Amino acid sequence: MLVYWIMAIASGPDAYNTIRSFFGSVIGKLLLLGWSYALFYHLCNGIRHLFWDIGMGFEMRTVYISGWAVVVASLVLTLSAWLIGYAMADNV
Repeated sequence: MLVYWIMAIASGPDAYNTIRSFFGSVIGKLLLLGWSYALFYHLCNGIRHLFWDIGMGFEMRTVYISGWAVVVASLVLTLSAWLIGYAMADNV
């Protein structure tokens, strides 16, 4: 989708308006929401793995707590990013 979006920008206003209307649809927004959650999940889990690389957090209780912390932090970051994005879009 990223490559298609970049190609649409390069192809002109008609192609760009087509992809823009797709991303503005319900399915497009759900896809963007899923991709943004995946991005934040990957970021948070990468931080978790950095702690593992230095030898911290291998106790089973800590593994479960940090796993749930990654899920919750990813949800909070995703919702925050979307709320900030919508708030900024209203001001533009």
